[in-house]
Amino acid sequence: MDPISDVFRTLHVTAFGQHRLEATAPWGLKGGGAESEQREPDADKSSSPTDLAHFAMLSRGNCWLNVEGITEPIPLTGGDCMLLTRDTPIIMRDSPRTHPKLSFRDIAARAESNVGHCGGGGAPTTIVCGSLSFDRASLKPITQLLPSFILIRADQARTFALQNTMQALASEMADQVPGSGIVATRLAEVLFIQVLRAYIASDPGRNKGWLRAVFDPQIGSALTAFHDRVGAPWTVESLSEAAGVSRSAFAVRFKELLGQTPLEYVTEWRMQKAMHLLEQKDRKLVDIARSVGYESDAAFSKAFKRVVGTSPGEYLKRGE
Repeated sequence: MDPISDVFRTLHVTAFGQHRLEATAPWGLKGGGAESEQREPDADKSSSPTDLAHFAMLSRGNCWLNVEGITEPIPLTGGDCMLLTRDTPIIMRDSPRTHPKLSFRDIAARAESNVGHCGGGGAPTTIVCGSLSFDRASLKPITQLLPSFILIRADQARTFALQNTMQALASEMADQVPGSGIVATRLAEVLFIQVLRAYIASDPGRNKGWLRAVFDPQIGSALTAFHDRVGAPWTVESLSEAAGVSRSAFAVRFKELLGQTPLEYVTEWRMQKAMHLLEQKDRKLVDIARSVGYESDAAFSKAFKRVVGTSPGEYLKRGE
């Protein structure tokens, strides 16, 4: 299994707050920042704002986007899609001159049948948007994988399927037939993965950190070998053999790209997999330990507490 597929398989994504915005000029809305305090009604109250991401796709019309940290406003047109991780503040509006008076949260709160309306009756714009929540075991892979803001243009690679998913999501939200909620959540999960695919395909060379390592000829080969057999008895030497380079050159290049040693990465990802398995609550601790490369549950528990900061049992209780 390649590393990216392994991350996708491990991620647990829950979609909520999906709605369609019908805006008419002039209009302006704020999002991100304090918006990230919005939570799914049944979500774990102890989770932090970093477990949220927000997505939006312009399905009709044109508008302007301001993102904190980016000086110039960004023009958007039909088919453009964006994903905000963490709590990056944004403003979307019909014109850079329009002052935003409301937030996306305000509009969502008063939406009827998942359709919100705002604006002054001029040129129409339609935006499909919503939020995603990630479980605890998914947080570290996501922060390694994503920047705080992703913009996918309609004419970029791999956007056709993404646009189809968005339109299907918009249809489910509008029709409200039996089962629409479940279908919408599944479509949002697919949408998230498609956004990542499009981002990765847009220009692998620009990526940094983990993604850059995945596409590196040598380090990428080692990562693929490891993610395909997480429970194997990996050493720096066996990983360097998979990469096809010397042990010393491999260790230096790995640290340069990922900011940690090969064995630190191996241990950390094993614990990510272990958290995923623990949350299934039907696996024995010794079986989980062996599946992630530990001969005994004692050795596994010691490593788990060192990396996660709590024992496996305490980790499960904290999530109840």
